[in-house]
Amino acid sequence: MTVDRHQNGLPFARIALAGAAAIALVAVGLQFSKGGATGDAAVASAPADQPLSQQADVGTMIARLEKKLADTPDDAEGWRMLGWSYYGTGRFADAVKAYRRATALDPANAEGWSALGEAIVLALPSGQPAAITPEADAAFRKAVSIDPANPRARYFLGVKKDLAGDHRGAIDDWIALLKDTPAGAPWEGNVRQTIEQTAAQNNIDLAGRMPAPAVPPGSAATDAIPGPTREDIAAASALPPGQQDAMVRGMVDSLAAKLKADPKNADGWLRLIRSYTVLGDRKAAAGALKDARAAFAGDAPTLARIDEGARQLGIGAP
Repeated sequence: MTVDRHQNGLPFARIALAGAAAIALVAVGLQFSKGGATGDAAVASAPADQPLSQQADVGTMIARLEKKLADTPDDAEGWRMLGWSYYGTGRFADAVKAYRRATALDPANAEGWSALGEAIVLALPSGQPAAITPEADAAFRKAVSIDPANPRARYFLGVKKDLAGDHRGAIDDWIALLKDTPAGAPWEGNVRQTIEQTAAQNNIDLAGRMPAPAVPPGSAATDAIPGPTREDIAAASALPPGQQDAMVRGMVDSLAAKLKADPKNADGWLRLIRSYTVLGDRKAAAGALKDARAAFAGDAPTLARIDEGARQLGIGAP
């Protein structure tokens, strides 16, 4: 995820959280693709020179999940999975509808509420003034009422203050979030950059207020990348194993394309390296590491973090 202060005029970072669609799908799909003989056989039987992302259309797989939910409409996990799928393919308005169903069925799930709020924000029509709409605001507030530590909801409630002109209040909220953020969490860099940009644009002094960035010790450099919950895995079972593999590869390819277009995203590169490693494509993982290092040439702290994360995955610096 990268900081994008211009989409719809909204100064927010697209924080990579446990409910983020592409990462959730990758994590869930990888669990299944590595665990099922049927899935392995399906991949093995495909033409060797045909990319997995072309072996099955992601839209077809989403359609299968839609059909499953037509038969089992009370499946909250299924609706969340569908919301993640829509989100990951840029269908934000459809993601909103799916998340609404999920939160209606499981109103005690904080991640569902914060994901709904984020989808509402991203579903704003192009050219419409930026806003945290009343429905999005209510969703974020519901999330923090269930889980006061929910990072996504806390972040966007800060965004609401920033949009209202309370830049100091927004920065206060984001610094509090940053202080509560585990070292190496995927959204840490985005939040830090948003604070710095907002402060610079509004002449706000940050001296002594920002916690120092920490390189996570040991495997924490990669363990912070979101993984699936039991509910995620149960929802992913809606797809046959072979199609799970194809959806995963499609999402990995999508992440790679986004990083090519916007390479200044260290967390994204770490996720891509890890995804390739779990898929068993060490050559692609090494290539992603090389590209990540090129993107951050001259940025010693970020390079150190990327190298440490890659090292923990068994991928050496070129």
